[in-house]
Amino acid sequence: MSITPEIVTQFKERMHLGDYEDDNLERILSASEKALLKDCGPYDIATDEDFKELVYERSRYVYNDALEFFNKNFQSEINGLGLDKALDEIVLEDETDETI
Repeated sequence: MSITPEIVTQFKERMHLGDYEDDNLERILSASEKALLKDCGPYDIATDEDFKELVYERSRYVYNDALEFFNKNFQSEINGLGLDKALDEIVLEDETDETI
């Protein structure tokens, strides 16, 4: 996965957390990224702000022991990213077909 120390630091700042939980936060962020890649398709957390925001939100729910509410509360965002990725693939297929 691609959870860098910078991503952990940004999340800690957002959550107002100290330096004592870096390993735990990295595990939470990595698990959130992996789950959302599965649900939304291949995104790069370092370059896609919408995906990063969703990873942070899911991680916040995990950190606060409320993960069971995340999918319900963010279903439209998850579906939107998944739909965007699916549409990108269709456009790529069409462009490939046109060159043949």
